[in-house]
Amino acid sequence: MNLSVILAHPDPGSFNHAIARTVVEQLNKNGHHVFFHDLYLEGFDPLLAAEEIPKNALLPASIQIHCKEIVQADGIVVIHPNWWGQPPAILKGWIDRVIRPGIAYEFLEGDSGEGVPVGLLKARAAVVFNTSNTLPEREKLTFGDPLETIWKNCIFGLCGVTGFWRRTFAVVVTSTQFQRQQWLDEARDIIDKTFV
Repeated sequence: MNLSVILAHPDPGSFNHAIARTVVEQLNKNGHHVFFHDLYLEGFDPLLAAEEIPKNALLPASIQIHCKEIVQADGIVVIHPNWWGQPPAILKGWIDRVIRPGIAYEFLEGDSGEGVPVGLLKARAAVVFNTSNTLPEREKLTFGDPLETIWKNCIFGLCGVTGFWRRTFAVVVTSTQFQRQQWLDEARDIIDKTFV
C-alpha cells in the first residue's frame, strides 16, 4: 500500500516526532511504501495564494508533489499537537493547498460550490494522532472535541475516506517515559490494525 504520513510539529525532540518515527518504521516494516513529510523541516509554505484557488490552477512544483502523493495514497496518517483545539497553522495551510478541488473532492455538474462535494481520495482509511495537555474528558465536555469534527467530518468524510480513527495522547507535559513508550506501542498497534 501507498501510505501518506504528514507530521506538523516544530520541535524535532517532541513526542509528535517520536510518534512519526514509530509510524514510519512500522509501515516500512510491514512492507508499505511511505510518502513522509515533516512540514516544518521542509519549510512548507502554508499560505494559499489567490491564483492557486481555481480548480485548474497552475500549482508550484512542491504542491504538485503533495497532490500527486495524496491522490496515490491508500491510507493517510496525520500527526500533530492540539493547539487551541486546532491543527498548527502550517498543517491548516497544507489542507488549504493540497486537499483541493479536483484532487480530494469535486462538486457535481451544475453545483457551483454550494452543495456537498463528492470525495475523490482513494484512501479508505485515515489515522490522526494528536498530543495534548488537556484531559480528553475536558476536551469533549468543555470544548466539544473540535479536532474530531475537523478531521472526521470536515476533511476526510467529505473527501471520501470512510475509515477514520483518531487517538489523542494526553497529558503529555506530565507523562513519564514509561507512559510515552506505552503510547508508542499503542500507535504501532493502531497502524498494524488499520493498514493490513
